[in-house]
Amino acid sequence: MMRKYASLLLFALILNGCDDGDITVNQIDFEDVPEAQTCTVENLLVYKLKTQESLLLQVPENTFEEDATPDGIPDQHNIDNSSYRLVYRGYDGTIAGTYICSLIPPTSPKVIDEWFAKSGVIEITTTQTVTTPDANNATTISGYNHNITIKNVTYSVSGVDVTVPEIKFGDFKTKLETTLDLKFDETAAQCPTSGQIYNFIVSGAAITIDDIDANLIQNSATPLNQPRVAVISSTKNKLLYRVFNSTLTEDYFCKSPVPSTPSIKETWAGADGVANQSGYIEVTTTGDGPNAFKHTVVLKNVKLTKGNSSFQLGNTFAIGSFSTQVAN
Repeated sequence: MMRKYASLLLFALILNGCDDGDITVNQIDFEDVPEAQTCTVENLLVYKLKTQESLLLQVPENTFEEDATPDGIPDQHNIDNSSYRLVYRGYDGTIAGTYICSLIPPTSPKVIDEWFAKSGVIEITTTQTVTTPDANNATTISGYNHNITIKNVTYSVSGVDVTVPEIKFGDFKTKLETTLDLKFDETAAQCPTSGQIYNFIVSGAAITIDDIDANLIQNSATPLNQPRVAVISSTKNKLLYRVFNSTLTEDYFCKSPVPSTPSIKETWAGADGVANQSGYIEVTTTGDGPNAFKHTVVLKNVKLTKGNSSFQLGNTFAIGSFSTQVAN
């Protein structure tokens, strides 16, 4: 249908070649095509195909961010036919993704219609793709869905400007660039001066609690099934999960100022909690030999956030255990 429509339009343009006025086209329709595909990451080429048509969108690397956009506020980019390009093509035969992504374009099928966008606004609405909660009600982010709409597109067709009010390019899915490793062992630690509680994974991830409530860690055993409890917030009992660009060792922690290496790749923060409902810390303390106590730190119903993205650590998430000594 689109090929027939395009041919009729071009025929009309030929008949009206002396008319300098703009022509408005109601629709370029690729909505029924499944999600968009891509060829490369650098100078990203995203495309949709029909049997004998393609809609090609070229954008800079990192245009599709790993974060959800705020409700009703999509990312916007102006088509400039340089960094941001949009091209519609019609062919004289059937095409496939291998044709679009070939370094040396095949000789067949041939391009018989080609419309380069001169202007327009690319709007990208991004939502996170979250896994189904497991038995512990924990979730993870597996990637992001980017819904692309292009507004007020002006093509140059045979020297005449053709305006398309809206093109619903559709969905383009990306996977997480960084895998979030949350498999901490049972061995946590506490810094003697700052009181920071931490655990880390050598490959480059750490979870920490800063500005600890003084009542959480005490050298006395807690009654059975009565842990000490404190709510997570941005000012007290601050929970952070960080991913680093290289490996970690014990030597990174408990230093002031904080070492600049390894550098931090991304940071997730614990959302403010509600007492006995969500986002709180439980500490169970038991004796650990003469003049020593073992503290087991568990997070309950915690949500980690970064920008507009978030996921659940689950009903229970163990940070680990560490021991303190009572001075003689």
